[in-house]
Amino acid sequence: MNALADVALASQTFRFSGHESFACRYAWLPKAYRAICDNSRIFQTEDAAMVELGIGKNMVRSLRFWIDAMGIAKLNANREHELSEFAHAVFGARGFDPYLEDQRTLWLLHWNLSSAAAPALFAWHYMVGQWPYPEFTRSEALAAFMRQSQKLGHKHSEVTLSQHLDVFMHTYFSGKGGKVGIEDSLDGPLVDLKLIVPSGERKNEAGRWETVFSFRREDKPEITTSLFEYCLLDFWARVSPDEQTLPLRALVSAPSSPGRVFRLSEEDVRVRLEELSGTNDSSIRYQPSAVQGLITRRAPLSALPVAAIYRREASHA
Repeated sequence: MNALADVALASQTFRFSGHESFACRYAWLPKAYRAICDNSRIFQTEDAAMVELGIGKNMVRSLRFWIDAMGIAKLNANREHELSEFAHAVFGARGFDPYLEDQRTLWLLHWNLSSAAAPALFAWHYMVGQWPYPEFTRSEALAAFMRQSQKLGHKHSEVTLSQHLDVFMHTYFSGKGGKVGIEDSLDGPLVDLKLIVPSGERKNEAGRWETVFSFRREDKPEITTSLFEYCLLDFWARVSPDEQTLPLRALVSAPSSPGRVFRLSEEDVRVRLEELSGTNDSSIRYQPSAVQGLITRRAPLSALPVAAIYRREASHA
């Protein structure tokens, strides 16, 4: 890891727990949305939440964690959950994807998890936004977690770090071979992204064989031009809100950039920027150069409405 990445890590605050060792499950987010619509204080009384949501106490705590981490709702000063624009656009009465059937929604959830700040989820910030290699084994990732945790001055136990890593892995990879029941197959929505895939085996330092996992870098046409633009503007607003320009390399490889979070190649990002430049209603313009491309904005920086992602049907091809 380079010095800039270390600085980025050192300047962050992180969450290593709160998920109660449960990855978010398919049915949880729609249930939580409906429950909060009916009672914004539903998560303040765990027993009531258990009855309303039909899940156990630890799962209630886990779901409370995930609705925050995935950008569904935030606690306000009155200890009430306020639903986000994203939540209403997806799950509302006229929501675009109330049952999480659209890949664009899943990529948005992945974006929310991976780009969250203050505090960021350590596993996502490090594995998605910082991990410098195309592949990893569980033992390699856990060893890196322990080194980085110590470097940041934390005193997390190996058990805590191991559980945090496992939740990250279970979010994207089910590990279930062969036929599975409907309940198991619907456990984790982000598994459908196939972002992390097994790619072989190798021996670890103890001499035991381990599965090697790779980040999928193939073309991702389901990440549409509008979805890419939404995340680009979100990234820009977080890292350089006062700047009129961004270099291409920042979008490709900077920590928590669209290129890093979605595992897009430089060529893929460049093509997407050229498409945006040719769109009349986009404020983004791309200027290629022999050294590196430059992205400029023609208007004050403002977020793209979530609904626009679903209303624009043209897909990146």
